[in-house]
Amino acid sequence: MTQNNPFTAQPIESARRALAAKLKAARLDEAELDARILLGAVLGLDLTGLVAQAARPLTAAEASRLVEHAERRIAGEPVARILGTREFWGLPFRLSEATLVPRPDTETVVELALEILRERPTSHPPRIADIGTGSGAILLALLHDIPDAFGVGTDLSLTALVTARDNATSLGLAGRAAFVACSYAAALSGPFDLIVSNPPYIPSAEIPKLSVEVREHDPHLALDGGNDGYDAYRVLIPQASERLAAGGALIVEAGQGQARNIETLMVGAALSVDRPPKADLAGIPRAVSARKMPP
Repeated sequence: MTQNNPFTAQPIESARRALAAKLKAARLDEAELDARILLGAVLGLDLTGLVAQAARPLTAAEASRLVEHAERRIAGEPVARILGTREFWGLPFRLSEATLVPRPDTETVVELALEILRERPTSHPPRIADIGTGSGAILLALLHDIPDAFGVGTDLSLTALVTARDNATSLGLAGRAAFVACSYAAALSGPFDLIVSNPPYIPSAEIPKLSVEVREHDPHLALDGGNDGYDAYRVLIPQASERLAAGGALIVEAGQGQARNIETLMVGAALSVDRPPKADLAGIPRAVSARKMPP
């Protein structure tokens, strides 16, 4: 594709169709959408702009960038990785090699957190901890929707923490967010009204079976949950129990089929499971919660 660039001087609409055809030929599921997003990113145009300028021919430089994007996508790199950003909860998040691509499933954790905070309002600005924050997506989505809340995100990766801090700054939330390098909640003291986490939960043996988009481009540190997928939960749930305020809630993301075992771990850490898990759009129990009962 790099020789005799097929996109050079093509009208925008023709280039979009040609790119979609190439992506379809590579058996990519969302070829039409990917083509529109990649072309729009190259040209700096949204959907309206692409339509309005449909007849405008691509420059040689634009065609070259589009070929590069197409080659990366055909090789299995996710669109979000190619562009370096992903929307989550309606907010733009910059990514890095140390962060997961935030996925719609994880918005279920945010939804449940907001439901719980509405049901059990605190007498003070809510204090939130996000364990394994990555890009900061969960924490910053919550801070965006709860204007008086303060939050802290932890991660083992300094690169991830820099990414999360940069996202907090770009979203205007840096004054209410802090970031700490540690294993799970080890460096935190609490008490917190809400602790959230999307921990690594893929069993080690399952990682080679994941899609190329995930296994080759998401950080394994954020995927690998150990032999049975529960290593992270065994550490973070007892830590969270110790750091929750009385009446505070822990919410974690779960993989398919994991919710009941996670609830058992929560009960074993002296937490009360007082509601069923919240399902994602596919009906999978995705957000599992428990509460620390007052003494």
